[in-house]
Amino acid sequence: MAKRSHVEGDKITIKKYANRRLYNTASSSYITLDDLAEMTRKKLDFQVLDAKSGDDITHSILTQIIMEEEASGGEQMLPVSFLRDLIGMYGNSMQSMMPQFLEASMKNFRNNQTKLREAFESGIGGNPIAKLAETNLAMMRAATDALMPGVRDKAGSAKNDTKRDGEIDALRAQMAEMQKKLDKLGD
Repeated sequence: MAKRSHVEGDKITIKKYANRRLYNTASSSYITLDDLAEMTRKKLDFQVLDAKSGDDITHSILTQIIMEEEASGGEQMLPVSFLRDLIGMYGNSMQSMMPQFLEASMKNFRNNQTKLREAFESGIGGNPIAKLAETNLAMMRAATDALMPGVRDKAGSAKNDTKRDGEIDALRAQMAEMQKKLDKLGD
C-alpha cells in the first residue's frame, strides 16, 4: 500500500481531534497552537480540519491563536477601542465589507513596511517614514468615511482637519528626529 501524501499542493493538513490534540499529517506528529503560530509566521500554508466531521476549522483555530497571543501577558497588539469597533461591526450593514477592508489594510501595511525597510537599507535621503505615515493616515481617514458615515460631520471636519494637520506635523517632526538619529548611527 503506497503511503498517501499529506500535503495537497503546498497546503499542510492539520487534523484536530476530539481530545483537542492537533495532528500534522505532513510530519506525522502532534503539534500545539504555538507550533501553528510559528508555521503562520513562517508563511507555511495549512488547513485545519475537524478529524471527525472533516469540516474546515482553520478560521476558528487562527482566532484561538490570536486570543492566546493577546492573553499571554506580553504586549497586546489589538487595542480595546479597535476590538469594540470590530465587535460593533457584527450585524452592521457594512459587515460584509470588513473582511476585504481588513485584508487590504494589512496588505497596504506590509507593502509600506517593505518600502520602509528598502528605504533604510538603500539609504535614500529625505524622510520616507513621514510619507508612509501620511499615506496610512489618509487611508484610515477614507476607511472611516466609507465604513462609518457621519463620524466626520461637516461641522467638525474643519476642526478635525486642523487637529489632523497638527498631528501630521508632529509625526513629521518625530520622523525627522528619527532620521537624524539613524544618520548618526550610519556614520
